Amino acid sequence: MSGFIEWLEGLNKKDTKVRAVLRRSLAFDPGAFVPVYPYVEPFLKGENNFWRREMLYLVAGLWATHWREGGLGTPMTIGKACAAHRAATGSTSTERRFITLLDSDNDQLPHHLRQMVALLKDQPIDFETLLTGLVYWNDDRKRTQNAWAQDFYRNIQDDMGTESTIQEEKTA
Repeated sequence: MSGFIEWLEGLNKKDTKVRAVLRRSLAFDPGAFVPVYPYVEPFLKGENNFWRREMLYLVAGLWATHWREGGLGTPMTIGKACAAHRAATGSTSTERRFITLLDSDNDQLPHHLRQMVALLKDQPIDFETLLTGLVYWNDDRKRTQNAWAQDFYRNIQDDMGTESTIQEEKTA
């Protein structure tokens, strides 16, 4: 997985239509939009894991929709990005949407993730980390979902406007 976003960045530098094709792919199931094959398949090099292939296609499209000239800042995990969005907007629905994403099954995941990335349009997302988490989405112990939840809840502000101190208390 490592290097996939670099791969896409390299393709984008050569031809900016790459992003348009990748964005268009989000209107289809991951891996079902034929014009995107030239941009993702060379990176896969014979990959046979169906779930991993789908997640590469999904992340490629999400990256393209989120891409900004010059970037948005230091990329962060999806949990931290959701917490930052909540802090920046004061939106009370961010947490509900985030929980819905974490509870998504394989069929719902692409839809909920597209919605979340659209919501986080002003937050820098670490797409390599996102891809890694998605590849392990189906882990029996829900390690990805737990890691994302920890990132979110450790970074949200409570009702009093102070940073959550759970992690700080554990290390003290």
